[in-house]
Amino acid sequence: MDGEAIEGEGFAITALRSLALEIHERLLRIHGQPEKRRHLDPLSQLVSTILSQNTSDTNRDKAFKRLRKRFAKWEEVLEAELEEIVEAIRPAGLANLKAPRIQEALRTISLKRGELTLDFLASLPLDEARAWLMELKGVGPKTASIVLLFSLDKPAFPVDTHINRVTKRLGLIGEKVTVEKAHELLEQILPEEIYYPFHLNVIAHGREVCKARNPRCEICVLQDICSMAYSK
Repeated sequence: MDGEAIEGEGFAITALRSLALEIHERLLRIHGQPEKRRHLDPLSQLVSTILSQNTSDTNRDKAFKRLRKRFAKWEEVLEAELEEIVEAIRPAGLANLKAPRIQEALRTISLKRGELTLDFLASLPLDEARAWLMELKGVGPKTASIVLLFSLDKPAFPVDTHINRVTKRLGLIGEKVTVEKAHELLEQILPEEIYYPFHLNVIAHGREVCKARNPRCEICVLQDICSMAYSK
């Protein structure tokens, strides 16, 4: 890449970061500063995130609680009959898909590490920890980033459907950018110190205001910097 291209890219990142910080400050005024709370351990977070795919938080939590009530240890889940796991996690939906995915992830971790834990990831550099997680079948950038950010306090930025939708409408990422690429781009644009609150507040905004259908642009604090608001 020539010097002019590098300079142009740097200017674009600077402009987008300025926009992101403006969005961040406005959302803080509306949704507040999320308090960092105690999250699940990395292995439990991995299972919970697999359960969360294509379902609501309520259904995910119900399925996770049923799974932990039925099996006290993850080793028991690893050795259980698949049908037992399916029945335990049924409230999360797609149980016939998620049960083998969970069991296979546990099996792979056990084979690679000799024990069922992901705590060792805390000592790895971010890129190595992310790569290790994404070697697990069914674990993509979103699931890996959730484990890294919420359970290991590493600077990874998860992109769910709300964040993907809202950041595209606001012009932080291009309309044709894939969800996978969005993780990389938003990590470049956003300062690491705001990953946690920005993630949670954009999700809250996506659920309450910037909805997939019938977004409530008339009450949105971001309408003057949102291209979609002007197109309505």
